[in-house]
Amino acid sequence: GRYALPPLPYPKDALEPHIDSKTMEIHHDKHHQGYVNGLNKALDELQKIREGSGDAGLIKHWSRELSFNGGGHLNHTLFWLNLAPAGKGGGGMPQGKLAEQIGNDFGSFDQFTAHFKAAANSCEASGWAWLVYEPFGKKLMVLQMEKQQDLLLNNAHPLLGVDVWEHAYYLKYQNRRADYVSAFMNIINWSFVQRRFDEIAAQS
Repeated sequence: GRYALPPLPYPKDALEPHIDSKTMEIHHDKHHQGYVNGLNKALDELQKIREGSGDAGLIKHWSRELSFNGGGHLNHTLFWLNLAPAGKGGGGMPQGKLAEQIGNDFGSFDQFTAHFKAAANSCEASGWAWLVYEPFGKKLMVLQMEKQQDLLLNNAHPLLGVDVWEHAYYLKYQNRRADYVSAFMNIINWSFVQRRFDEIAAQS
């Protein structure tokens, strides 16, 4: 019943030169682990409140901690799976139904790329840019997310996210977020994104 840090699906240096191994080590082993720890801590404290041994006056605080750290854990778990070494599953373009849907909803893959990169580069402070599938309208959208959980459309299913917190890129790119986002496009695991899209779209 405890959340645990999932292992990376590739070696820490596998995404070089686009993301360096030291960044991967710190990002996965320290930051993602921190979200897992925070998520489990929030669950423990909320259980204490339910059982009467915790401070019920802190339920708002621990509920917020649950949302923030839970979002951080889930976002990062998907983030690692969204990536693959360039030329070995990473990069290129989507295929099949996802490619067709991108063309329908964004005009072209190039227009999607421009939109996605602009959203990532203009996200204020710490957050994410996401390609999501919205099942009511059966549409793909690009959304910005502040922190780990704010502003994502209710019921939207995340497909592809780029982490633009500074810890995701600062060692290599410093303040050049746009360079990091451009490099990110070279290591997207479109096969994984495609499978996730197919499964979600089939259920909507």
